[in-house]
Amino acid sequence: MLSIRPELPADTAGIHSLTEAAFRNAPHSSHTEHHIVDALRERGELSISLVAEDAGRLVGHVAISPVSVQDGSQGWFGLGPISVLPEQQGRGVGTALMRAAIEAMRAQGVRGCVLLGEPGYYGRFGFRAVPDLVLPGVPAECFQTLCLQPPMAQGEVRYSPAFDAVG
Repeated sequence: MLSIRPELPADTAGIHSLTEAAFRNAPHSSHTEHHIVDALRERGELSISLVAEDAGRLVGHVAISPVSVQDGSQGWFGLGPISVLPEQQGRGVGTALMRAAIEAMRAQGVRGCVLLGEPGYYGRFGFRAVPDLVLPGVPAECFQTLCLQPPMAQGEVRYSPAFDAVG
């Protein structure tokens, strides 16, 4: 039975391993996602960290961290990386993590969330490309936003330096 819960200190090594495995063969990956999660945690910027557990085994993880927006909007976060073990993909783990992450953000009063990902997948959770909110250097259609509390932020988005982690 799949359950979603907040990360515990004992989960750190398991999250590292499952994130590395989830992105190991991903074609549009920097293959540094596991290092990014570690760096976010070390910097104290892992604002929301949820794990999916099945029969006591970690099978998925989602990280949510603060982002800065050019217009100075506060309360905006980035979702990702989101990781599911390869053998568990296509079984609803990612969907469960996304729903739990959005609910956790609502509960914490988050104003909005951005992510970089497949529009067809994330669109079903309410994410969409917004012309006035941009991440330089990425295809506009893949940088998506979910505004939880208007007004919509505007301008260039910057992620934590943790996203530059390589090891």
